[in-house]
Amino acid sequence: MRCSSTRGLPSLTCDFFKLTGVEGPGTGESLAQFPIRAGDHVLADRGYSTARGIRHVVEAGGRLIVRVNTGSLPLHTAAGQPFDLLAAVSSVTRPGAARSWATTVAAASDDGGPPGEIAGRVCVLRKSAEAIRLAHQKIRRDAARKGNQVQPATLRFAEYVIVFTTFPEPPFSATDVLEWYRLRWQVELVFKRFKSLAQLGHLPKYDDDSAKAWLYGKLFVALLVEKLLHHARAISPWGYDVPAPAPPQRVA
Repeated sequence: MRCSSTRGLPSLTCDFFKLTGVEGPGTGESLAQFPIRAGDHVLADRGYSTARGIRHVVEAGGRLIVRVNTGSLPLHTAAGQPFDLLAAVSSVTRPGAARSWATTVAAASDDGGPPGEIAGRVCVLRKSAEAIRLAHQKIRRDAARKGNQVQPATLRFAEYVIVFTTFPEPPFSATDVLEWYRLRWQVELVFKRFKSLAQLGHLPKYDDDSAKAWLYGKLFVALLVEKLLHHARAISPWGYDVPAPAPPQRVA
């Protein structure tokens, strides 16, 4: 059982749930699982970095920023040639510098129609030296655990935050797009904390209504615990009297 949901900014309210299977067609993380309304602006991590999902959002009248999965998202230039993503990001050498390139994504429609080109931009931010060190460390640790060989391109891509967006320029510069993408990480941190507090990902139900009830109940408990923790950190100790300081004594 998998429960997918969307979360609205800035209210951080859940506005959609969908219960799916874990095997077979039509399962798994995909933007195509969500109803998109015209004017929606979607932020998504690399698990949703698929051409079909991107087209689903665009054809419904939405716009998106999605973290690029460098191994699965085919990018092309405006002229239809393959876009050399590695060469492009390698030109950004200063930590904190942002840059963008006009690109397209070729994607089939939801109804199985012919592929169409989705115009957008690739926006890139180079990480700090410490962030790069930690990213490389994680990649090597995961590869060693799985017995895999780390590819040089994997290490190079890990030095950057890379997103694909259909947000227009202007008004959204590359820096603006990447700043908006940071908000998605804040939502991710909230859910990571909630999963720890209330096992938010465990829903022992098999229909939509029951799963929603369990999820809302767990969200309520997690939010209540978080509120109590914030309150406990902010108040002063109580429960006993604090004696007044003794008056200073004069020494002859």
